[in-house]
Amino acid sequence: MSSNFGARASDVCYRHPDRQSFVLCQRCGRTICGECQTPAAVGVICPECLREQRGAMSTAQKRASRWGARGGVAPRFASVTNVIIAVTVVAFILQWIIPGFTETFYYAPLFSEPQLFEPWRMLTAVFLHSTGFILHILLNMYTLWIFGRALEQQLGRGRFLTLYLMAGFAGSLGVMFLAPINQAVVGASGAIFGLMGAFMVIQRRLGNEMRSLLVLVGLNLVIGFLPNAGISWQAHLGGLIGGAIFGWICYECRGQGKNRRFWLLVGALGAVMILLAVFRLFVPTYA
Repeated sequence: MSSNFGARASDVCYRHPDRQSFVLCQRCGRTICGECQTPAAVGVICPECLREQRGAMSTAQKRASRWGARGGVAPRFASVTNVIIAVTVVAFILQWIIPGFTETFYYAPLFSEPQLFEPWRMLTAVFLHSTGFILHILLNMYTLWIFGRALEQQLGRGRFLTLYLMAGFAGSLGVMFLAPINQAVVGASGAIFGLMGAFMVIQRRLGNEMRSLLVLVGLNLVIGFLPNAGISWQAHLGGLIGGAIFGWICYECRGQGKNRRFWLLVGALGAVMILLAVFRLFVPTYA
């Protein structure tokens, strides 16, 4: 889906020049894609640094390392995208077999009111889907598979997971402020629009072609406004805005030595979102 045309040399993996990434090896500072990343004590390291590190190990350390890898902690864990899809599918199955499961975890603006304040629903609703329309979860998971893999390689696992959760939360904020108080919503659409928003911003700042992606996002937004479509355009809009802001932070904080700045800005964004989430505690819709 992504193109590296116009990307800077520092924004692509040094071993795979066709792959964009903002993740740096913690030892040598070179840019590495998801395939070339190996988790270290702090951050990730590239294959060359990994070989050097292993070469410097004593015989006892090598044995301990091999035992640890075989002892159940895989050196390369399954991708975050796959884990999110798996959790969502399990939640969908539970919706079918456990009565009241959906009602316990869906979100509506009334759950942000003082009388029924249950803020966790703003995140749990992201992992639920309509049981009456199987294409709802299928389309969302397919889109997540496409954009999730691309962004996870570019951003790294920690940043990608943070993006997904914050975009989903931003989608719920859009519902809270723009939807009727009793409008119930479920689905990963807000989070997925957040992924598309971040992807658009990053690609745009890199100077890559954006026309096809803009058309895709525009069509999906328009569909949400159609009468009786049963789609929450509010969640789409909220997620898109939240994801776009996150993508801007990622681009501006790429490069060696900017990790602290990145997390400070993301923390500030999260604090603003939390303040917005508790807004109705102090300014309820119905006094």
